[in-house]
Amino acid sequence: MNRQQDASTRKIILTMLKTQGPLTVGEMSRKLGITEMAVRRHLNTLERDGLIDSQLVRQAMGRPTHMYSLTDSADELFPKKYHHLTLDLLEELAAVAGEDKVEMLFERRKERLIGRYEERIAGKPLSERVKELADIQNANGYMVEWQAEEDGSYVLHEHNCPISQVASRYQHACSCELAMFRQLLGTEVERTECLAKGGNRCTYRIMER
Repeated sequence: MNRQQDASTRKIILTMLKTQGPLTVGEMSRKLGITEMAVRRHLNTLERDGLIDSQLVRQAMGRPTHMYSLTDSADELFPKKYHHLTLDLLEELAAVAGEDKVEMLFERRKERLIGRYEERIAGKPLSERVKELADIQNANGYMVEWQAEEDGSYVLHEHNCPISQVASRYQHACSCELAMFRQLLGTEVERTECLAKGGNRCTYRIMER
């Protein structure tokens, strides 16, 4: 069996566990039409990748058996449409209370994030502050790269925006991110490219004040 077939079988196993709940090796073997040894090989890979867990379950008759189920990490592999709900709620708020209330929500979120992260960044040299900010954004799914420039400035690229659909509709989200960067870094930050405005990524130029 080649790598593509292996990956396809593991995807089917994940889908089965998602739609049918916890299953035993024997149940998966029968459903897939492959040997239990082959199933275990796939399960070992999925368990190593942190996508499934097993639990020993006692039965009325016979020996206890392992039941396999998805982890929270595996659940993230399946499609999510959270941005549709978010946009619907924001549009309802704007219709009822006005656009300024939506902007207030983004401002409150910005202040909450600053409060969460400022202790990690405060008091460090600029290079370390930039690195810490990049680590924070990477942990939040922004796929960040950064580099030091010859003139002493820094360039930070975000290749992904988890809230891009929201930011495309409500540009104040982008303004709040820029303001958050400026406050956390305590220096001049300029956005030179923006995903929500049609760019290939979000790019920030960070300069020592």
